[in-house]
Amino acid sequence: MAKESKENLARRFGKVYAILEKTYPDAKCRLEHGNPFEMLIATILSAQCTDERVNIVCKSLFRKYRCPADFAASPPGQLENDIRSTGFFNNKAKNIRGACSKIIGEFGGKVPDTMEQLLTLPGVARKTANVVLGNAFGKNEGIVVDTHVLRLAGRFGFSRHADPVKIEQDLMALCPRKNWALLSHLLIFHGRAYCTARKPDCPECPASKLCPSAGKA
Repeated sequence: MAKESKENLARRFGKVYAILEKTYPDAKCRLEHGNPFEMLIATILSAQCTDERVNIVCKSLFRKYRCPADFAASPPGQLENDIRSTGFFNNKAKNIRGACSKIIGEFGGKVPDTMEQLLTLPGVARKTANVVLGNAFGKNEGIVVDTHVLRLAGRFGFSRHADPVKIEQDLMALCPRKNWALLSHLLIFHGRAYCTARKPDCPECPASKLCPSAGKA
């Protein structure tokens, strides 16, 4: 298949974006949070876990642990048990305690609001940092590339890469910075509604005419 020109790719991306924005007017982060700290904890817990399960766990978790000090001082085994149903609970508990200790010791008890500082926290890689910055601070520093975004970027032909970092760079080049956070939500919503991993519903997909993979997945 001939490589698409940058001009045509940009034009097609804009049309797909417009369709998705119209299709999902309420697209937003599904992790429930009341402040940047809760957003950070919820995002750490969301690794290899559904947003629905994380929200259920966090509902009681944030009543029990109200600040970084509460998490950092939690007795061995207690936090692990409280987050057990999210999976990988031992590693997640270790990262949460470590992140909270660093937030207390180096950032005055507040979640930092820059990519550079967030990446110094245990359990925080670029994807998590993008979620926190975009949804808790309203800062478009990058694009969240989860499994849905990775899959759809390939199917739509927006990126030819498999590496999330390179996919993010390709999407950032196509999308205006002001829309970076929203783009990930739109792709995630579309990935759940139509462009599923196992059986995409191409016949009903509102953007199928603009998708080079339509009917082939």
